[in-house]
This record gives sequence, C-alpha cells and structure tokens, in this order.
Amino acid sequence: MNDLRAERLQVMLSPEELSAIDDFRFRHRMPTRAAAVRELLRSGLAAVGVDAGAGLKSSSFGVFGRGPDGHTEAGTED
Repeated sequence: MNDLRAERLQVMLSPEELSAIDDFRFRHRMPTRAAAVRELLRSGLAAVGVDAGAGLKSSSFGVFGRGPDGHTEAGTED
C-alpha cells in the first residue's frame, strides 16, 4: 500500500450513489471503486477551487495506468 494513503475513510452510500460511482468507474475504465472515488473527489475539489495536488498528474494518485508511451485509448492499436 502506498505510504501516502495511510488514512482510511469509510463512507456509507445509497444504492443509487454506489451505482453512479460504478457507472463512472466502468465508463472511465478505472481498476477499483477506490480509484474512481479518488478521481471524483479530486475533480470535485478542483471544481470548487481547491488544489488537491499542485503539479501532480492523475497517475500520481494511482487512478490511470501509464505505460512508456503515455496514456492510450482502449481498443486503438498501431
């Protein structure tokens, strides 16, 4: 586990909220619910003007996988 993620946050969700997170997760091909929640939190904080990681990329938060050639779209190969 990443040392920067030493805190655990437990959240109770309604079935509709959980479904919305799962829909977001699958639409954006995220590996886990936790990754989706982190990305949604980061996006929401940015939307209200809170800088949750100045200079950090999404990959720094473990949300998107990144290969040597950077991000690639699923289903497109050279």
